[in-house]
Amino acid sequence: MDGDGGGGLLVVEHSRRGTTRQLTDAAVDAARAAVEGSLEVVVRDAFEAGPDDVLGARALLLATPARFGYMSGALKDFFERVYHPCLDATRGLPYALIVKGDTDVDGAVTSVERIVAGLQWKLVLPVLRVVGDVGPGDLESAAEIGGSLAAGLEAGIFGH
Repeated sequence: MDGDGGGGLLVVEHSRRGTTRQLTDAAVDAARAAVEGSLEVVVRDAFEAGPDDVLGARALLLATPARFGYMSGALKDFFERVYHPCLDATRGLPYALIVKGDTDVDGAVTSVERIVAGLQWKLVLPVLRVVGDVGPGDLESAAEIGGSLAAGLEAGIFGH
């Protein structure tokens, strides 16, 4: 998509039908607005993001649809490819999570939390859980997460 990892905020997302992407776009727009170019915000599809992207990031925003009570296959694939190469080098990496589901997101949230617990990444903002149609309030919440994550990273609040 854009950028090269560059020690900023890495956004790893997957969206099959576009609703998760709406939330991601709101978060990314707010993140970029919050730091006005002083922090690179890199967006990668989960199938494209790899260990070098994670190793070069200071924080991550993960966005996934809930699929069959689990994260998307694309995000699982991402974790499978980055887990061992990033295991020791990214302990304490700040992250935030957005999950969008039609009827339930709890299983997807839990599946991500289990993997990042092994990586020892640090959740720095409450998980955004969106069930059903994406509404204006959901987009505002996504924007708040993106803006807060970027601003906190830039200010050194989340540190890594």
